[in-house]
Amino acid sequence: MRDAYHEELDSIGDGLVEMARLVGSAIGRATTAILDSDLKLAENVIEADKRVDELQHDLEARAIALLARQQPVATDLRIVVTSLRMSADLERSGDLAQHVAKLARLRFPERAVPYDLHATILEMGQLAQRLMAKAAEVIVTKDVDLALQLEQDDDEMDLLHRTLFQHLIDDRWKHGIETAVDVTLLGRYYERYADHAVAVAKRVVYLVTGEHADELQQDIQPVTGVEGA
Repeated sequence: MRDAYHEELDSIGDGLVEMARLVGSAIGRATTAILDSDLKLAENVIEADKRVDELQHDLEARAIALLARQQPVATDLRIVVTSLRMSADLERSGDLAQHVAKLARLRFPERAVPYDLHATILEMGQLAQRLMAKAAEVIVTKDVDLALQLEQDDDEMDLLHRTLFQHLIDDRWKHGIETAVDVTLLGRYYERYADHAVAVAKRVVYLVTGEHADELQQDIQPVTGVEGA
């Protein structure tokens, strides 16, 4: 019975990894769809999000069943509860990738992103995909140091988001209000996607250590200055 119980716990972890890989692929393909105005690819991303939703529903059902049957305590309880929260973050990440694809579909055959912003949006999409790949690795390895790095990596997304916003408020903006709204939404989608990847990593930190990532980072802050100064 205990072997079956731990196999079920492991399968929940496997489901989280699969979700992370699916939503990582989704944001990459959605970025291509929005930049290339690729309707077929956009439709593919939108349809594929159903699989992410199915995985989340299945994971939730299995986690709740474990809570009811086994009444786990201590570390095992933390695994189940944290896994439920991670699945919600991953599902929302899939929704954000779908939003990007839906915007591509909405503007087809036109392009939602002006050519002078292609490089920035491409960089945001690639960074989002890398962050989620790292989050998937953290789920597998339970590497706390790698998990804590994600928040620093997310600073790069925040910088790209600010860069995008600077284009929008520039007096030389010449692409009209509709495009400005589209680009504003896109920037928000990528920024929020990155936040969810960071949230997944932070939840792994809690799962492993029992401490929240923010508290742990405060504990390991390097001491600066000269003693006695």
